[in-house]
Amino acid sequence: MNDSGTTIRAVILDWAGTTIDYGSRAPMQVFMEIFCRRGIEITVAEARGPMGRAKLDHLAEIASLPRVAALWMQRYGHSPQAADVQAMYVDFLPLQKETLRTGSDVIPGIPEAVAELRRMGLAIGSTTGYTRELMDVVTPIAERGGYAPDVIVVPDEVAAGRPAPWLNFRAAELLGVYPMTQVLVVDDTTAGIEAGLHAGSPTVAVTQTGNALGLSENEVARLPAAELESRLTVIERQFRDLGAQHVIRSVAELPELIRRIQSVPQIV
Repeated sequence: MNDSGTTIRAVILDWAGTTIDYGSRAPMQVFMEIFCRRGIEITVAEARGPMGRAKLDHLAEIASLPRVAALWMQRYGHSPQAADVQAMYVDFLPLQKETLRTGSDVIPGIPEAVAELRRMGLAIGSTTGYTRELMDVVTPIAERGGYAPDVIVVPDEVAAGRPAPWLNFRAAELLGVYPMTQVLVVDDTTAGIEAGLHAGSPTVAVTQTGNALGLSENEVARLPAAELESRLTVIERQFRDLGAQHVIRSVAELPELIRRIQSVPQIV
């Protein structure tokens, strides 16, 4: 048995629901609006299901859902085509930009947690389902809120977005950190956790601030404690079943988690 624990040299953090936009509400609202403009009412669950993927892929996945495709067929006489999804994407970008201007606040505790991670000697990478154009809106807002990672990688800069591992590989490359077993991937979505696992990285799922719970900070505060605990227990189980090795409520808890990870002896 080795006396030392796992070595973590870098973290790769998601954005919406993980470091900004408590509840990951900005993208969800826009997906619902884009389909509504075409006379198709989608549910919150349908809008949130593919969260974490590149936004064009996200739209395509919603459109391919059997219920949504059936509604599309009733209204337009054909199932959603690639051209339909592309047209929605063209509308999506400016609307998402507008929403991000007021929906990109840094989640409480993130600046302090990231500063502590840096004091611990960790590099801070980030990946997202947003395009670079959208991140040009988000980044200065996050910086004003006290959060600026060392690296930002977006889907249009790699071969494919989540759940493929390429975003994580590129972030690790830019950080100059390997092997991937020393790079902790932190995300609040199914696609993000899958991408971390596909990269061969230890993964951390975020429950309370993220897409799975989908509530704003104020809504969480108003929720009865027993109900919150019940919901978070279900979400944690789902992430564990997916393969996430660690689960936290917020990235604010990440420094303490990493201390625990690095102090656990490994069998060699």
